[in-house]
Amino acid sequence: MFSTTAQAQGLGYPATRKIEQIDAYHGIAVADPYRWLEDDNSADTKAWVAQQNEVTDKFLAAMPQRLPVRRIYTELYNFERFGIPFHEGERYFWSRNDGLQQQNVLYTARSLKDAPQVALDPNTLSRDGTVALGGVVPSRDGRLLAYGVAGAGSDWQVWKVRDLATGQDLADRIDWVKFSSAAWTADGKGFFYARYDAPKEGDALKGANYFQKLYYHRLGTAQADDVLVTENRDDKEWGFGAEVSDDGQLLLITVWKSAGSKNGLMVLPLPKGVFAGGKPRPVTLDFDAQYTPILAVGGKLVVKTDKGAPRGRLVAIDLKNPAPAGWKTLVAEGPDAMTGASAVGGRYLLSYLHDAATLVRVHGADGRRLSEVALPGVGTASGFGGHWDDQETFFSYTSLTTPAEIHRYDVKTGRIELFKAPKTAFNPDEFETRREFVTSKDGTRLPVFIAAKKGLKLDGSNPTLLYGYGGFDIAITPAYNVTAATWLKMGGVYVIASLRGGGEYGSAWHEAGTKLKKQNVFDDFIAAGEWLVKNKVASPATLAINGGSNGGLLVGAVTNQRPDLFAAAVPQVGVMDMLRYQNFTIGWAWATDYGTGADSKEMFDALYAYSPVHTIKSGVKYPAVLITTGDHDDRVVPAHSFKYAATLQAADTGPAPKLIRIETNAGHGAGKPTSKIIEERGDILAFIANTMKLEVK
Repeated sequence: MFSTTAQAQGLGYPATRKIEQIDAYHGIAVADPYRWLEDDNSADTKAWVAQQNEVTDKFLAAMPQRLPVRRIYTELYNFERFGIPFHEGERYFWSRNDGLQQQNVLYTARSLKDAPQVALDPNTLSRDGTVALGGVVPSRDGRLLAYGVAGAGSDWQVWKVRDLATGQDLADRIDWVKFSSAAWTADGKGFFYARYDAPKEGDALKGANYFQKLYYHRLGTAQADDVLVTENRDDKEWGFGAEVSDDGQLLLITVWKSAGSKNGLMVLPLPKGVFAGGKPRPVTLDFDAQYTPILAVGGKLVVKTDKGAPRGRLVAIDLKNPAPAGWKTLVAEGPDAMTGASAVGGRYLLSYLHDAATLVRVHGADGRRLSEVALPGVGTASGFGGHWDDQETFFSYTSLTTPAEIHRYDVKTGRIELFKAPKTAFNPDEFETRREFVTSKDGTRLPVFIAAKKGLKLDGSNPTLLYGYGGFDIAITPAYNVTAATWLKMGGVYVIASLRGGGEYGSAWHEAGTKLKKQNVFDDFIAAGEWLVKNKVASPATLAINGGSNGGLLVGAVTNQRPDLFAAAVPQVGVMDMLRYQNFTIGWAWATDYGTGADSKEMFDALYAYSPVHTIKSGVKYPAVLITTGDHDDRVVPAHSFKYAATLQAADTGPAPKLIRIETNAGHGAGKPTSKIIEERGDILAFIANTMKLEVK
């Protein structure tokens, strides 16, 4: 079935078998000759993966940049990193990595001055570091720790419970959890969680995930005895998030139906902090806006919402009369997008984005604005979690050239203290970041952040890496990452573009990059590339693009639309088949952003016009392409990348390499061990450098 004879570019791509598979969409016949690659369990697919990796490994191993880039990446990755601390009961918790540990370790301490103790070390759970923590939730008294573990990068998690005093796990075990955390009742006798039914044999990594159910697990009992709290047998798309109010008296249930930001909201009383059954009451199930619960106190629920306010507002809802007509606005919509909110120390801490950089404003219990958190600079801040009666919170601050610093914030005084600051081999004083604005095809203005060595010469010769995402209301903001730092140290320019479809400017900005308007996202990214060329930051011979997941779709679509603009393209774990994405795992939930071919002829035409698998053209010279995916990716199944690679290799797209790098025992990205991160991302940068003939020492 495969041939390793040399063909296009002499790389010896495996000759992927084609089958006669024709699907009809609104009367239009669409061929799908590589449908068989969707079966990840078949011997044929596994053989294809092995042969593709053999070709790719041979090419990457021959690159003179590979080992020097990996050395630089390892050097820059090897620094002490900390997670944002949080407090529960009499304990503080935070994660730490000494630099090259495969997984972050969770630590705990009675006070910030005490020597921390290891609460849970996932590096002891597997030899190769592929078992990762999927979530950690201490009980209210800080005595017990519910935690989820995921293997080989899968979204599936197993949840367990650890006694922090003894370091031993209890007998409790919860299986088939996905897209869920845990929420303890105040009495510490159990927790809420959401799960799916066990998948059919062979379907765990590709079967569609429907009919999520919310349960309550009582400690010391079998999972089979868990109490079903709520489900929706009439709507298979419902999913549930749960949290318990600070006073322990109320279960707050977020109901989601997609990966979009619109959701429903329900509540369930927990008298005296105990789960005694009962049926949740709806606050709203219209799914017409975002409703994020922030605080429940005195019979009122405070919610962050974009209902009637595209950039977000804070409202108070009387739970005895939750109709929208009775809602009271605590903090009105402003000119900037409200991206986060928390209730700590009797204050509301509200995060905003101003041209894709973070601002944090402090409001009193009545909604009155009091002050602003003095952040270290123009960058990205996150965290600010805690309880209504806490007097402190913690946050992380980072920029493109500043590794994440952890700060403590005194809510009452506004005083900020540095908790942890990393020491790295990267010297930020050698580099600078500037924010520019690009005008897209239809006149829309979007920000781009450009990081480069100080004194950059603008002559079009600079090796430049442009990154984007543009989807699902996710804001892309300036933040330090080792990939960018390595590229900068290699002498390159690193650029991130804040595209429509994201959350940088509120729901209207997001919706302007969805469904029939998805082409706006690609136009924005192309405009960013054209701006870099026009302003002589780069040239088509020195410009590369990169993005993952929805960003992989972005890179695939833009590569097909403007192959002349880029020297190299690296789509990671991308959504490449826009006609079938909804058939696998959680893909159906992305329809709020993408739409589906079944929606209408107009929607099919739009998807078919940009779907990366379907828009590859023979006879056109394409840039060098390195596709990356993982064999255990059950978020964006690897068939997307498989079919895209096979189609590229079969077409006449010029002499540049068209390769796919398939990581084994790896998934969509979460929980990937350090060694695999360094190898994969080092290969990506080396591939781009090799394409541009950039010497790396």
